[in-house]
Amino acid sequence: MTTGWTTAADMEAQIRRLWDQGRILSARLGSEPLFPLKLRFRAPESKDLGEQFAAVRDWIAALELSSQRGFNISWREVNHRQLGRNRVPDGIEIPDETTALRLIGKSREAAAFTRLADATLSAFPQLADWLARRPLTILEHADDWPRVLAVLAWFRSHPRPGLYLRQLDIPGVDTKFIEGHKGLLSDLLSLTLPPEAMDATAVGAKGFEQRFGLLSKPPMVRFRILDPALALGGLTDLTVPAAELAATAPPGRRVFITENEVNGLSFPSMPDAIVIFGLGHGIGMLDEFAWLHARQIHYWSDIDTHGFAMLSRLRASFPHAQSFLMDRRTLLAHRPLWGREEVQHAGRMDHLTDDERALLDDLRADRLGERVRLEQERIGFRYLTEWLNGG
Repeated sequence: MTTGWTTAADMEAQIRRLWDQGRILSARLGSEPLFPLKLRFRAPESKDLGEQFAAVRDWIAALELSSQRGFNISWREVNHRQLGRNRVPDGIEIPDETTALRLIGKSREAAAFTRLADATLSAFPQLADWLARRPLTILEHADDWPRVLAVLAWFRSHPRPGLYLRQLDIPGVDTKFIEGHKGLLSDLLSLTLPPEAMDATAVGAKGFEQRFGLLSKPPMVRFRILDPALALGGLTDLTVPAAELAATAPPGRRVFITENEVNGLSFPSMPDAIVIFGLGHGIGMLDEFAWLHARQIHYWSDIDTHGFAMLSRLRASFPHAQSFLMDRRTLLAHRPLWGREEVQHAGRMDHLTDDERALLDDLRADRLGERVRLEQERIGFRYLTEWLNGG
């Protein structure tokens, strides 16, 4: 039948939408009552009785048969010039939640929600609003919910523990569980812990450790000693925690900093020098390296807007830092190797030289071509060695 009149399937779809929106379960937590519920209803018009009488009769019979499942039909009388008085449905009402759940087959899930919600609110009544807003979330994690509550209880008893995730001793909960549920746990812990137990500046799954006082993997810095005479116990390629390198100055009067890892690995030998590489946008971790103020700093990155942004960021802490192979001459000499910068950096850059800013402005305005960029690894190795020998 393609009449558009409301059918049992239409009614079930309306109720299922309420379930998918979480409204049926939210009502269980004491929000505004949802039942009895009148559904949207479309019935035949008077003219349909004359034009499609058999179809109307079949529709009524099907609706009455379906009503045995527990919903109520309201009726109206229609006077038809040829057919006389006829009684036609004009509304549907779902009397209670039990009927609604039975119609969409969600009685078992609703019972499970109530068990989990009761256990949650018994331990953490401050989660009442969260449960009312996101009732389906608890069902999505039903099998894991006891572990979720165990984590919340542990952090309540051990605020800002100063441990690595691997060190947490929570019965029945392993590190991988917490790693895989950081987003959910962060939301819930933020509602259950006092403000002093959280770092409000850290948000989301990536800031989980910092926000809740856990230790995180320390940032590492890799550098090579370019002068064999300065090797540390025979070691020239080292990766160390940033905090340790900030506190202990390595040898070398000159410090080269390059974004690309392979360029750092292949950087040629240089007297009294080291090269730091692979930091990318983590260039800010060098801010704490006070010993850099007394060193010559040479920075090399891609010739594009992001490369100049990182250069400007470095100079914010170390104004004496010089760029190399990031100039117009280098760019024009490698025209066949130009690429395209998909998304340009639009932020301010307050620490560039006049020549650097002029080149940046040309890149942003597409004066040399559309979103031109020259990746540093495309610059020939001989070009690098010639610059070093001349520099």
